[in-house]
Amino acid sequence: MSENSQFSFAPATGIGSMPGGDAREAAKTVTGSFETFPHLPELPARGPGADMIGRTAGMLVELYARVEPSGWRLGDRPGRDTKRARSWLGEDLDALEEFTQEYQGLLKVQAVGPWTLAAALELRNGEAALSDPGACRDLAASLAEGLRLHLAEMRRRVPGARLVLQLDEPSLTAVLRGQVRTASGYRTHRAVDRQIVEATLRDVVGVHDDGPVVVHSCAPDVPFALLRRAGATGISFDFSLLTERDDEVIGEAVESGTRLFAGVVPGTDGPLSDPGGSVMGVRTLWRRLGLRPGLLPEAVTLTPACGLAGASPEYARRALAHCVRAARSLADNPE
Repeated sequence: MSENSQFSFAPATGIGSMPGGDAREAAKTVTGSFETFPHLPELPARGPGADMIGRTAGMLVELYARVEPSGWRLGDRPGRDTKRARSWLGEDLDALEEFTQEYQGLLKVQAVGPWTLAAALELRNGEAALSDPGACRDLAASLAEGLRLHLAEMRRRVPGARLVLQLDEPSLTAVLRGQVRTASGYRTHRAVDRQIVEATLRDVVGVHDDGPVVVHSCAPDVPFALLRRAGATGISFDFSLLTERDDEVIGEAVESGTRLFAGVVPGTDGPLSDPGGSVMGVRTLWRRLGLRPGLLPEAVTLTPACGLAGASPEYARRALAHCVRAARSLADNPE
């Protein structure tokens, strides 16, 4: 992925999910807010199949999932839950296509990464796929093939776009630390070997070999170094969860050309500070790391802290606009 380390990103974008259930309204909001870096919205309020696990399960090739009372479970054939997930994705693609006619810039699409998927999808026995190394391998291979097809469909619908793939991995740290609970809730699954985690991620990242891949997690302790080694061009995180313990890996990431997608705007309703106030922490981090202030706009893209599914539609619109204004403030006054 080294050719993408110098890829020219835009100053602000969204994470993925939006409130409500109107695909056209969401596509209009996202493309109107981010003129240079919109994304394909996700609308989980519509129900199972529109949630991030269900949507990505619908993309799998030769693996299918259905909704059980305990969550999504893998099965042998596509049922109505798979059909519903694919139908909603089609609706979202239609809406995005309508609002990106003649569009020629960056466009981001999101899917759940292999390890969060393995922690969330159940096998027939009710345990997470994470409990079975063979199931994890099959799932990653199926996901890779599904993403290949999804990216090809995006290129067909928005031929002028430069696609950025985002893999959502909120459970990655829990997988690495053996903190994913078993079905009974009394135990946890054994930690997965870091080299296996890295190799699997590298295989899935490699699906988008002609464009950048961003890995997103709004959980604490994002494994920056592992993600860089796995080939991530950018790492997306909740800025408020960083501690000074992360300084060294953040500095190394920036110096190696990894783009930071800093989540600085809260994902749920609340007062928004002025744009300059939202990026004060980013400027402080930069000073602490001894990095050149002029590098800031070249190294950082601003986003909400996480998806906006839990926000009101009015706040979601304000939050996206605020990301753009905060990015402008950072570019105009990086000191």
